[in-house]
Amino acid sequence: MTLKKWSHPLVTGTVILTVTGLVSRFIGFFYRIFLSNVFGAEGMGIYQLISPVLALSFSLTVSGIQTAISKYVASETSTRDYKASFRTLWAGFLVAMALSFACTFYIYLGADHIARVFLMEERTAPLLRIIALSIPMATVHSCINGYFYGIRKTAIPAFSQLAEQICRVGSVYLIYFICKRHGLTPTISFAVVGLVIGESASMIVSVVAILARAHQVFPASLLGRRRQNTQPFCAVITVYQHITKQLLRLAVPLSANRLVLNLLQSVEAIYIPNRLMAYGLSNANALSVYGVLTGMSLPLILFPSAITNSISVLLLPIVSEADASGNQAAVRRAILTSIRCCLLLGFGCTAMFLLFGRLAGRLLFHSELAGSFILTLSFICPFMYIASTLNSILNGLGKTVQTFLFSVISLLLRLLFVFFAIPAYGIKGYLWGILASQMLQTFLCTVSALCISHRTHRA
Repeated sequence: MTLKKWSHPLVTGTVILTVTGLVSRFIGFFYRIFLSNVFGAEGMGIYQLISPVLALSFSLTVSGIQTAISKYVASETSTRDYKASFRTLWAGFLVAMALSFACTFYIYLGADHIARVFLMEERTAPLLRIIALSIPMATVHSCINGYFYGIRKTAIPAFSQLAEQICRVGSVYLIYFICKRHGLTPTISFAVVGLVIGESASMIVSVVAILARAHQVFPASLLGRRRQNTQPFCAVITVYQHITKQLLRLAVPLSANRLVLNLLQSVEAIYIPNRLMAYGLSNANALSVYGVLTGMSLPLILFPSAITNSISVLLLPIVSEADASGNQAAVRRAILTSIRCCLLLGFGCTAMFLLFGRLAGRLLFHSELAGSFILTLSFICPFMYIASTLNSILNGLGKTVQTFLFSVISLLLRLLFVFFAIPAYGIKGYLWGILASQMLQTFLCTVSALCISHRTHRA
């Protein structure tokens, strides 16, 4: 019985994603320490400002397509129609790549305008030109990862994530030491070059994996027979048109939702330094405070969420399958167990950060300010972990509109703190906003999930 429980897709998938996620975050965490020590708080602030552009690019190009590929591949694989699964992957890939190349050209050619008007920091322009090159690579491995999530082979996405992190960090370390050896001064641009190298490594791993999968599913003998029975070109085009329309029906609403959320998050990220200047800080000091918060304190607070993120990724198809088969008891168990486990993990992390947060800021980042931020942010842990898992459960139950609205409401509340609390109280106003918005989102998700649980229990 124990062996059967451990072989369950949710358990094995969660273990794989959690282990690789923790290793990846462990590497990334010390990488952040390295970057903060080399480039300083202001450099980290400039580096963090390009994140909204990457997030918006992902929303526009591949976020919805990846989920759509995963969903349709899962249903096709259950019938062992592997040919249809690969057609779904290929159709989604073509759409996403067309969008990614358009996005790449727009960012590369318009980097100066985006930096000046959108990010309000002209020093981000050269960084934008570099990250633009990573968008097609990210699109390739995201589509392929969607396929492997669909067939529940989480080891491939996990390994590609790990390869991306190792190559990104390793390349930046190497560039840094080469520069120091030759008496050159490293700039934050090197960190962005490392990001492109990491995406390249992840793409290579994903492409090798999908080619191996194709060889496994379609042996050479079968491929020879397929060549003899090639469909007419017009028939193939018709099939792909149908698949593309099917993918877009699901992907477009998902991408639109993600785009709205990322636009709100981008406004939030871009205006924090601006509002800090309204509070009275200089441009350099505002970027430094922003860099300490987003490049030092928040990564430490988010470190344990590798566990809940892994569970969330795999809860969606599991809960969806249980709901479709009418197993409401399994849905109720998932909701109640998630709340209990996330509360336990969240309170444990809060206690740890309260006890050691100030010391961690001082030892890891050589920053008293980072330690102060960690203490304040520690209280969001239980709320953040519960919201992330319940969001996944609600999405699995088809409540995507609800989760979208909950996220928008919480982001709008946080934006109110950005525009009105930061000019009056400084960065503390924003920290209060993070806590208030996270509590609100958790409350909304919990009430919705418990209502569903109560209804299924009565049924």
